Amino acid sequence: MKGFFKTLLASFIGVFVAMLFGVIVLVSIAGSIGSSSKSTPEIPESAILKLDSSLNLSEQTTEGDFDPSALLSGGDMAPSSTIGILTAIQAIEKAAEDPAIKFIYINPTNMAMENSHMEEFRTALVKFKESGKAIISYCETYSQGGYYLASVADKIYVNPLGGNMMFGLSSSLMFFKGALDKLGVEIQLIRHGKYKSAGEQFVNTDISEANREQNQAMVSSLWNTIASGICKSRGIDIKEFNRIVNNLSATEAEDMVKAGLADGTMTRIEMLDELMGLFGVEKEDDIKMITLNKYAQAVIKPNVKASDKIAIIYANGEITQGNGEGISSDKYAKIISDVRKDSTVKAVLLRVNSPGGDAIAAEIIRQELDLLKKDKPVVVSYGSYAASGGYWISAEGDKIFTNETTLTGSIGVFSMVPNVGKIVKEKARINVVNINSNEHSDMMSMMSPMDKTELAYMQRSVETIYDLFLSIVSNGRDMSKEDVDKIAQGRVWSGADAIKVGLTDEIGTVADALEYTVNISGLENYQVVEYPKVKNQMEKIMESFNKAEATLDILSNPDIAIEDLCEQMTQLSKTVFARMEYDYVFQK
Repeated sequence: MKGFFKTLLASFIGVFVAMLFGVIVLVSIAGSIGSSSKSTPEIPESAILKLDSSLNLSEQTTEGDFDPSALLSGGDMAPSSTIGILTAIQAIEKAAEDPAIKFIYINPTNMAMENSHMEEFRTALVKFKESGKAIISYCETYSQGGYYLASVADKIYVNPLGGNMMFGLSSSLMFFKGALDKLGVEIQLIRHGKYKSAGEQFVNTDISEANREQNQAMVSSLWNTIASGICKSRGIDIKEFNRIVNNLSATEAEDMVKAGLADGTMTRIEMLDELMGLFGVEKEDDIKMITLNKYAQAVIKPNVKASDKIAIIYANGEITQGNGEGISSDKYAKIISDVRKDSTVKAVLLRVNSPGGDAIAAEIIRQELDLLKKDKPVVVSYGSYAASGGYWISAEGDKIFTNETTLTGSIGVFSMVPNVGKIVKEKARINVVNINSNEHSDMMSMMSPMDKTELAYMQRSVETIYDLFLSIVSNGRDMSKEDVDKIAQGRVWSGADAIKVGLTDEIGTVADALEYTVNISGLENYQVVEYPKVKNQMEKIMESFNKAEATLDILSNPDIAIEDLCEQMTQLSKTVFARMEYDYVFQK
């Protein structure tokens, strides 16, 4: 009995100590976060605006995740932040007018951005040059995306031992049918659209001709945007540029200079001397630089005194049902409803960056947007993706702005039903017995292939939703359903081509779309409010604790993981998707 009480007392003490330590950690983190978030960077009287790997662009400005290990190591716990593309563009606009900013220095080493963010940000830099201020770039080895951004510079320098990695644009598509056949898994694909290749990678071993056609057109269009931008900035003929890229004849530093892709070679030390001369100082320590993140934090201030508002709704991610991550139907329906009911909101900018997802979820969101549109103007801006469900929710906007590198369209629907009966019976040696009340009660069990009646039922569902999709686009774009069908069929278009076929209205950045929204609102004094609200660090901390707790539950009870997997697969079978076919990863 004494041992029992000892153990019990020790347990209580252990729990108390753990709780106390947890409170100390939380307080320390909160203090660190609080102190870092309250401080506003100071801008020197004279400075160079530096763009380097610290520039991490996203759809919305957010604080990065904290590093708990820093508490123990004594390091900096202040989380690194991402900067929203709109904020980044606005900061560049401020810098053009700010006498404190003398010029921009770009070092794109390890700088990574989405294609559309790169295009939008580069457009802002082109406008910056109109102020008469210079842009200088230096890099050891330019990546393709890094050079595309740096090509706006007045002077481009490269390390003598460096060069560039411009090989053209490529995207790799993987097909899994061979592997699934070996496992004994069959995917039953139901779809509508000649070009609706979503799911094709699970039922084919190779690309279809229609899919090859649309992907080749898309890659060629995106590359043309990149190549044309470079050639315009550098004064190079595009045919000659493509010849250089095809022959890999200007990948080394000296060859870049000869081809007009660079203005000279410099070591880091020589570049530093060049910057000192341009800045007008003789000592390295006298050079004052400020990163775009810190500059934006200092100069971009919300107009909180204005009562009238312009709302920006960011629809970023997969479209799903419920109230989860991404563009979940319940969460976004409430956001849109709240914006509609807010009389101080005079106009709305819907920023879409989504490959699509659940068709029913997309329709729930679209219906709320339809109600909103009856009360307030709704302007649309596209990011990297506005495809399938992403296009579904936005097709009826008053005006649609797109980037040339946006992937959009994909007007088509599909459904997939896995058949895992073979792998369950032959590989796992599990015998599954279904007791049915009706002939097709087990059609979603995934233990046997669907028969003709069941496939016909699924096809009718897909056709019904596709017809609704055509009607939505027809209404939003003022086109006949027949004309929409001609450019639909699941085909993915680049933003540059989407303009030509009537799916969008104008090439423009998110800042251009915001300016248009403000103009049609008639407001002169306003504040911009963003939805969904960005989570603060303490919310992120508590969320991570909850996720960790859920993970521990799964680890302690593997049955939960198996049940979750079965539920997810069953839900997959019941879902009709309005989603583009792949998550494209392009060679940067």
